[in-house]
Amino acid sequence: MGNLYLVGFMGTGKTTVGEILSRRLRREFVETDRLIEEKEGLDIPAIFSIKGEAYFRKVEREVLREVASRDNLVVSCGGGIVINKENVILLKKTGVMVCLKASPSVIYERTKSYKHRPLLNVEDPLKRIRELLKERERFYREAHLFVDTSGISPQEVAEEIMRKLRNA
Repeated sequence: MGNLYLVGFMGTGKTTVGEILSRRLRREFVETDRLIEEKEGLDIPAIFSIKGEAYFRKVEREVLREVASRDNLVVSCGGGIVINKENVILLKKTGVMVCLKASPSVIYERTKSYKHRPLLNVEDPLKRIRELLKERERFYREAHLFVDTSGISPQEVAEEIMRKLRNA
């Protein structure tokens, strides 16, 4: 199977579900955003504000290449990792892409208190969530499997993913 890559918009549960899956599957868990922060010595908002989104996406590609060279990982990918076609090709080639989805209102409720989400630090975050979801929808559709996390617990999401993996 290679790596198990969790993709999807921020607030869909990639980190929480990834940690559960890593325990159940006895695999190491990594987060691309955390690896980027470690590599850069800055948090994501600082990277965006000091160096810009283009720089962040370049480092994100480098980190993904490093992660994809390993095997048997559960990987929580940054929400925008799929907007780069090279990234999607690498994800699909080295593992299974599972897209976690949620409704815009659920995402807003889950992320409204976050101050570390540079793309949502705008006047109308719910509107911005809808815009970004629409922009990224075609990229997320590249995933092998899909699970809607609205209204179910992270444990139930993990169980659904494991069920789908068994049946794939």
